[in-house]
Amino acid sequence: MYHEELNEMRRRGLVRIVRDRDCTATLSSGGTARIILDGKEFLHFSSNDYLGLAFHSDLIAAASAALDACGTGAGAARLLGGGTHHHRLLEKQTAQFKGTEDALLFNSGYTANLSAIPALAGEGDIIFSDELNHASIIDGCRLSRAKTVIYRHCNADHLQELLSTEQGKRRLVITDSVFSMDGNIAPIPALSAACHNSNAILYIDDAHGTGVLGGGYGVLRHFGIPPQDRIIQMGTYSKALGSFGAFVAAQSEIIQWLLNSARGFIFSTALPASAAAASLAALQLVETADSCTARLWANRKLLVEGLSILGYDVSRSETPILPLFVGDIDRTLRCSDYLRENGIFAPAIRPPTVATPRIRLTVTAGHTQGDIRKLLHVLEGWPSAHCP
Repeated sequence: MYHEELNEMRRRGLVRIVRDRDCTATLSSGGTARIILDGKEFLHFSSNDYLGLAFHSDLIAAASAALDACGTGAGAARLLGGGTHHHRLLEKQTAQFKGTEDALLFNSGYTANLSAIPALAGEGDIIFSDELNHASIIDGCRLSRAKTVIYRHCNADHLQELLSTEQGKRRLVITDSVFSMDGNIAPIPALSAACHNSNAILYIDDAHGTGVLGGGYGVLRHFGIPPQDRIIQMGTYSKALGSFGAFVAAQSEIIQWLLNSARGFIFSTALPASAAAASLAALQLVETADSCTARLWANRKLLVEGLSILGYDVSRSETPILPLFVGDIDRTLRCSDYLRENGIFAPAIRPPTVATPRIRLTVTAGHTQGDIRKLLHVLEGWPSAHCP
């Protein structure tokens, strides 16, 4: 039925594969800085487990205790009794962590954006969205039925121009905090000022900032901006916090509105209590110890210095996400294959995910200096091994 379309994708080098669906491959890990494929161990440089918490003993112990007490599944939506004290404790701790009055749990970052955005903006409202926002934001805007206006990437001046001309009952500005394919940080102070001047609400997707920026507290702390009534923070527990699920943190009135109108919350079975308990343990770790975040940024510094010496321009990145631009789709695929042949797992990122193909490297607190040096040594041999 889709034979021709799939063949065209194959011709263009755009077909994706999931390693654990391949009958010749197995995917497992004993720490997210390592990955095992077909029984062979690779250094994993594409993980979002930035703080290396997914295998932390505190998270495993918390999840195990909740698993014993509450079972493997919630069995129902939160409104139908699917929640536990772990869920509410996590919401309260998340609100405290983000400096807001309250928070609401969702089952994933994608679900949070698909649910919260249409609840916050609808017909007669207007959304201003950064042109490089995540797919979940784009889809949330489409579902909202609000008019969506795209502003140039990280361009607060362009946003202000649009805010001065585009009118709506409610006006919602949406941005990623960290752009997941480029590693740059949105200019939140300028965006916040533009929203304040125009009486607009600022919705920040802090999925890749939570646990990474601002000592782990996220992008507002990074810029020294206090939480405000007209700023809404979305984030995930599934990246730097090493668990699963997502949240929206905001003033109580907004959370009450989402609880009553966000379809992905109302009509979804609640997260397992074990996931909520692990997330709670992760927040407590970030609040009480800064060793993981310090190690993360030290590793990033080491990798950036090494990449710069090799001639890679990573100046657009400000975070542990480091895109390498090595050429067209075919060359990028060959680079990824070369890395894998030399013990490095870093898949190629291609259209339509991004306009320009790249190797998206992510460095974590779980990597050793030896891991980073091996990656740099392998990359040093790439241009000579595979000429254009």
